Amino acid sequence: MKIGFIGLGNVGGKLAGSLLRNKFDLNVIDLDKKLTNKFKSKGAKVKNSPKQLAEETDLIITCLPSPKVSADVMESADGIINGLSKNKIWLEMSTTDENEVKRLGKLVIDKKAIPLDAPVSGGCHRAETGNIAIFVGGERSGFEKVLPVLTAMGKKILHTGKLGSASVLKVITNYLASVHLAALGEAWTIAKKSNLDLKKTYKGIAVSSGNSFVHETESQVILNGSYNINFTMDLVKKDMNLFNDLSKKLNTDLEISPFILNIFKDAEKKFGSRAWSSMVVKRFEDKYNIDFRAIGFPEELIDNEPEEKGFEI
Repeated sequence: MKIGFIGLGNVGGKLAGSLLRNKFDLNVIDLDKKLTNKFKSKGAKVKNSPKQLAEETDLIITCLPSPKVSADVMESADGIINGLSKNKIWLEMSTTDENEVKRLGKLVIDKKAIPLDAPVSGGCHRAETGNIAIFVGGERSGFEKVLPVLTAMGKKILHTGKLGSASVLKVITNYLASVHLAALGEAWTIAKKSNLDLKKTYKGIAVSSGNSFVHETESQVILNGSYNINFTMDLVKKDMNLFNDLSKKLNTDLEISPFILNIFKDAEKKFGSRAWSSMVVKRFEDKYNIDFRAIGFPEELIDNEPEEKGFEI
């Protein structure tokens, strides 16, 4: 199977790297020529347009920063849609809007091709080693066709149901992660002002009912002071807005989500849209002139689990 991959950023580049590492026939596109040159040097082929890439591959993967960018890549004159034909597969791995992936999916179906949405969850460090989780929405027959590719990029693969269902689940999980991260800012502030040993506090939370995946990962780079989680403020805001927009579509008044979104908007205003999202806790460090530093925590997360072939859960 020839694979085309568009979007070699923080997440996409790592997913595409797993495909190269597992000897797939990989074709790539990205606006950043440094990234495409890097992949070319490792054996990938670089294509000139999304249309050409779709014409010359069997599976076209997009991993892009926003629904608007995905739409542009799909629908422009030299976009993916105009390069699709019968039985080709479009796999949308961006975090996107359910309605948008369904809208684009209809255009894919009109070309007698197969649409799937397949966002990932678990952090960039796990994307790099092929140990990330992947949610997949779309027809079961299409899912089974791409499963061998998915198990090279991820460890735990979940078929969530119809097209768009994976995108809804992804937005929910990102919302929960944002809530946990904002809450950590308050937790670390109280721990620091109570003169607790922050290294022991990290361990205590990790073995308690207050633990979360976000604590186990993001607290490490917070305590190091690098904040480098490979995820930025603008992306959190995008994901939170997707969650809030979904609630409006469902006529559901939320209480916590709008409040958390305002916290991240304030952090973005203070530190910039491309600041690491974990810097949201720095609002409290600055406000109270404290820091959350502790010895022995990494500058950047590394997945120490051995890479193994993924499987459906």
